[in-house]
Amino acid sequence: MYEAFGAYVRNQRKLARLTLRQAAGMARISNPYLSQIEHGLALPSVTVLRALADALEVSTASLLLRAAGVAGDDAPDAPAATEAAIRHDARLDDGQKQALLAVLASFLGTAADSPSTAEASVSENGSADSSKQSAPRAARRRRPPKATAHDNEVGNHV
Repeated sequence: MYEAFGAYVRNQRKLARLTLRQAAGMARISNPYLSQIEHGLALPSVTVLRALADALEVSTASLLLRAAGVAGDDAPDAPAATEAAIRHDARLDDGQKQALLAVLASFLGTAADSPSTAEASVSENGSADSSKQSAPRAARRRRPPKATAHDNEVGNHV
C-alpha cells in the first residue's frame, strides 16, 4: 500500500549507514514495525514520523509530505531552484557557476543544451549576461599517463 514511502525510508536509512535495528532503536520503535514501514505494509503516526526523521537526519516536513504522497522522489521545481541558487550566488565566479551547473546536469541526467541549463549565465550582480549563452561543459575524466619504456625499466629493478 505504501511501498514508495517505505522505499524512501529504507533508502534514507541506508544512506545514513544504519542497520534496521539501529534505526528502530533511535526512533524508539520495534524492529518489526520499522520493517513493516519499509516494506510498505504500515504507515506510521506523526509521532513515529518525527522520530524517524530525527533518526534518519531528514526534515520532518519532507518525511510527512512523502508519507502523505504529496512529494515525489524529485520535486519538479527543485532542480530549477538549485540552478537559480547557483546562478545568483555572489561568492562564485562565472567559471565556478558553469562547473556546478554542469555537475548538476550530469547528476540529473539532463542534456547540456536543455532549456534549464542553457539559459543565459548570470553575473555576480544577478543580472543576466546574454552574451554568454553557452551551456556548461560536461565533466571529463582524466586518464592516467601512459607508462613509458623508462617507467617499465624502473619498475622491474625495484
